[in-house]
Amino acid sequence: MKKFLLQGLIVLAVAAFGVRNELQQVLLVQMKLPDTYLELRPGSNLSSLCRQWQQQQLLTAWQCQQLKLQSLLNPQLRQLQAGVYAVQPMRLQQLLQLLRSGKVAQFSLTIREGQTFAQNLQQLQQLPYLDADVADTDKARQLLQWPADWGTKPVSAEALVFPDTYFYTAHTKLSVVLQRANQVLLNKLDAAWQSKQGGLPLQNRYELLTLASIVEKETGHLPEKPLIAAVFINRLQSKMKLQTDPTVIYGLGDRYQGDIKREHLKDPHPYNTYVYAGLPPGPIALVSLGSLQAAAQPAQSDKLYFVAKGDGTHQFSQSLAEHNKAVQQYIFGKKS
Repeated sequence: MKKFLLQGLIVLAVAAFGVRNELQQVLLVQMKLPDTYLELRPGSNLSSLCRQWQQQQLLTAWQCQQLKLQSLLNPQLRQLQAGVYAVQPMRLQQLLQLLRSGKVAQFSLTIREGQTFAQNLQQLQQLPYLDADVADTDKARQLLQWPADWGTKPVSAEALVFPDTYFYTAHTKLSVVLQRANQVLLNKLDAAWQSKQGGLPLQNRYELLTLASIVEKETGHLPEKPLIAAVFINRLQSKMKLQTDPTVIYGLGDRYQGDIKREHLKDPHPYNTYVYAGLPPGPIALVSLGSLQAAAQPAQSDKLYFVAKGDGTHQFSQSLAEHNKAVQQYIFGKKS
């Protein structure tokens, strides 16, 4: 009798092992997922996921039943964490491990130098999984900081965020990312101000940032930035008007249609550096670190003029006669 009982127990154990082994096979199913994102909302569970995967024809009803039985043997399979996950073709076991790990997807956004804040904001508002809770530049200016001992808070958001690539997780508020970019800007601007050359005709950090924005718009060629900055510093020290087209274009706003005209240079808006001496009222674009450093540490130069050569670089001149000759060569194609 004991012999038969022992044999029966062995048979049951073997059968149970076989069932368990068969149930484990479902975890090896290859989930033919595209490279995409899977959002597991709060309150989702293994049953709701199974229904979703059946609808997507990733699992059969039988495989879902096997998975539910497997989860009874291994309760940790049901311990899923809400979030948005980056998924790709993988085995079911790997997918469930990911959904239990809480290692949610990281997204990136880029705030671009040389653009206005409004141009950047329009692009940021379209990004996936980002809660665009900032409607316009006025709201952005309200939430961003400017130290009280640095003077009056800037009237434009161009002076309040640093262009860079920032990372966020799904459903992060845009305002949170902008506040991060605001703090980076304040830190870098303060560092540039603390390290600036002595004797520069700049009264405060805001003027440094304003000059840097002009450098940003005048050249994207990093080695030239300190020399471009030197030209404007020399003009400020010589009481010459800056006469830089990007400030005119910024002040025109929507009136600028891609072609700067003679009447634009006479337009009396406050950013017109052909009409008014000194720096414009504020920055005209978001400023990269290279432009900020160039404004704080301009090259040692006596140049007062420059003209684009058409290859991304500029020809610099000390006298107006030299400059006019360079204009004839590089703008009108006339060689002396």
